[in-house]
Amino acid sequence: MREMGRSGAAAAVLALCAMPAESAATQKSIIPTRLVRPPAAGPAAIAASSGDACTVQVSVCSHQLPSAFALIDKSSVAKIVIDQEADSAVQAAAQGFADDVTRVAGVTTAAKVATRPTGERIVLIGVAGHSALIDQLAAKGLVAIDDLRGKWETYRQVVVSRPFPGVKSAIVIVGSDRRGAVFGAYDLSEKIGVSPWAWWADVPVVRRPHLYITAGVHNDAPKVRYRGLFINDEEPAFGTWARAKFGGINSKLYAHVFDLILRLKGNYLWPAMWGKAIGADDPATMPLADARGVVLGTSHHEPMTRAQEEWHRDQDRGVTGGKWDYVSNAANLRAFWRGGIERMMSKGDGHGYEQLVTVGMRGDGDEPMGEGTATALLEHVVHDQRAIISEVTRRSASQTPQVWALYKEVQDYYDHGMRVPDDVTLLFSDDNWGQIRRLPNHDIGRTGGYGIYYHFDYVGGPRSYKWLNTNQIAKTWQQMDLAYHSGDRALWIVNVGDIKPMEYPIDFFMKMAWDPEALTPEKLAAFPREWAARNFGADHAKAIAQMVTDYSRLAAQRKPELVDADSYALGGVTPKTLDGGEFGAIVDRWRALAEQAAFTRERLSPVYRDAYYQLVEHPILALGNLYELYYAVAWNRRLSMAGDPRANVFADRAAAAFARDRKLQAAYHSLNGGKWDGMMLQSHFGYTSWAEPKVDVMPAVKRIAAAKPEQTVRFAAASAALRSAYAIVDADAFTARHSKSRFEWKFVSGIGPNAGAVGTFPQSTASTTLSDAVRIDYTMMVSGAGEGNVRLHMVPTIDTRGTGGLRLGVSVDDGPMKTVTMNLKVDEPSWSKAVLDNDHVIDVDVGRLASGKHKVTLWRLDGNVFLQRLALLTQ
Repeated sequence: MREMGRSGAAAAVLALCAMPAESAATQKSIIPTRLVRPPAAGPAAIAASSGDACTVQVSVCSHQLPSAFALIDKSSVAKIVIDQEADSAVQAAAQGFADDVTRVAGVTTAAKVATRPTGERIVLIGVAGHSALIDQLAAKGLVAIDDLRGKWETYRQVVVSRPFPGVKSAIVIVGSDRRGAVFGAYDLSEKIGVSPWAWWADVPVVRRPHLYITAGVHNDAPKVRYRGLFINDEEPAFGTWARAKFGGINSKLYAHVFDLILRLKGNYLWPAMWGKAIGADDPATMPLADARGVVLGTSHHEPMTRAQEEWHRDQDRGVTGGKWDYVSNAANLRAFWRGGIERMMSKGDGHGYEQLVTVGMRGDGDEPMGEGTATALLEHVVHDQRAIISEVTRRSASQTPQVWALYKEVQDYYDHGMRVPDDVTLLFSDDNWGQIRRLPNHDIGRTGGYGIYYHFDYVGGPRSYKWLNTNQIAKTWQQMDLAYHSGDRALWIVNVGDIKPMEYPIDFFMKMAWDPEALTPEKLAAFPREWAARNFGADHAKAIAQMVTDYSRLAAQRKPELVDADSYALGGVTPKTLDGGEFGAIVDRWRALAEQAAFTRERLSPVYRDAYYQLVEHPILALGNLYELYYAVAWNRRLSMAGDPRANVFADRAAAAFARDRKLQAAYHSLNGGKWDGMMLQSHFGYTSWAEPKVDVMPAVKRIAAAKPEQTVRFAAASAALRSAYAIVDADAFTARHSKSRFEWKFVSGIGPNAGAVGTFPQSTASTTLSDAVRIDYTMMVSGAGEGNVRLHMVPTIDTRGTGGLRLGVSVDDGPMKTVTMNLKVDEPSWSKAVLDNDHVIDVDVGRLASGKHKVTLWRLDGNVFLQRLALLTQ
């Protein structure tokens, strides 16, 4: 069980008759009202959200301004123009943008994509140096393009008056390359109100019959080179859904995946891999990715563009033989890998499909290599892989982008000295639970750079988590901000499981990957409301932002796959009342959140309710219901052991919650005519080990036929041994901060299950000393004298330098500083407990303390150290 401060709700005595089997809010929220879809065209208008940035250059405004470009004027739309020989990715984005404008305008005549600049108003989309039309404007001095040449995915949006004969005005979107042009177009799509999640989460498009683009120039470019998603652990949910809706995980499905990635300003994909092979399952998929401008890769354990599934299929057909073992079967493995590079080059243009080639090797099926594997052997593997790349591409291997994923035990090989050529990107990883394990040494530069492989979903120990989004964007921000400032800027990729229901953290991760420097702590705090406004309009953005934030805090208590009847303490029992204790306090918070979700849903326009159920309401109801089930099971077991017939009431409630879970799932599957049927099939009840159960299993309950009267009342309240004094504060309750260096303590809301956490900024792995005086003070009161103990509740983080742990100084009343160390190591018991609890407790003995007020001071010694709660005890 976890230690937790008792809230007022926990102390309240709950009368049995006042504990409803199913709250009214929960009952009303199970099946959403039938939805009316927003019209793709037609006269019915939906009120647009407020907050147009009419004073910013090249921003969207709902009223006309001098020199502004009329994208939509009285529902008349501008013509979309591209060059006749435009790249296929530019063509697809231009058509996508035209479709978006059509939906926003609500007109019956779609926005046209043309190759000639005719008409009063045009949107011109192209690539610098590859667009005759844009080159003409550059020659006239109307659009600058020289500074774009050779840059990566950069775009410029410019409002131009009288660009061509007969054309009154234009907005020109010019990319430094094809993806730059694509991102420039889709950036404008999002600004006019088309969410990247319009298809993937049914976010409605609000009609705006008057839409103007303010005059000026807007430039943008990514700060991280490759930014992408990894579809993984995709059975049973994603796979079942895809087979039912698309006939498989094929090019028809991937067209939607590619569109999502590009609209999120991403460029990279590790495709689904459980029994799947993107290059073999549908021959149209790889060419489609290249045509759309998406860079394909393969996961951390699938080298040379070959899916692991292909190896097994080839074995089944007798094409290859032997084990996945380079010592005994090198020739077969080289032939298999060569086939992957040959397929990459099969485009026939001498350049091949744009791919980022994974090199290196793990064991078969994403398992560790054989025990005692030598780093020299793995270096030999990479050497031979690069030789294949060079032979097949007929150019130096250094000209083909490559990545080596330092995942799990592969990092150990790196730590023990294994090295690969300088042009290969080194991809560090987190611990699968959101804590980055290693960061680059600034003294070692690489032309290939460094990256991070991060997880929102995981199958493995100490327990798999796949069902719902339980990721806190603030924790993701803290870790990725540290990574960026440590030099990880070549590749960010995140394991997103089934894509749904990870929409919220995916949206955040991709926006941060585009420009980590723009996401300051202040912008982080504003993100939930901005996200809510983009997807649900401004009117309810504040309420929805608070709900997703509260949900994240509650989900951070521990992931649902880890919750059971023993997770939290119950209170005391009398013949008439039951004290909910710690468990009851958490359930109360879930009930209050469900009430708020129902209250807001009833006030939303019906067109938002599909998206609202997917992105906000379902996770609240489903996870809250899981807590209700285990809370009922906990009471049933406790009361049945005493022969108390009230156990039967809780047995009924547990069964009702299990049935309610099925209803919530069915409601999700019925959305938008069954569009997402299958997406919520992931099991989440009945875990007995790290591996997911094949089906959900109702926890066992007992029913009491009769009870002895004396057995119904003999219970003692569950409580820890009392201390003479105990004071506890959240991290934001500091009284003073000091520093003689560039570092300072700041509070970050949204990290951990409490108010948030304090850490030092700017983020760095550099150490400081006592003389730097980077300290933060807390004033705490204890009511009794005794031996003092400071208890630190830390956010779990890992020493990314591998130097023996993360240090923090502690002193009381300006006394001598004591140094404490957090040295969590993956798979060790202390790490397992920390990730299960989302909390790491450090106790510091501080000597005898008098009764009364004390100053507790924390001193920065290392970075990546965050405190979420602080206690002072005497006994």
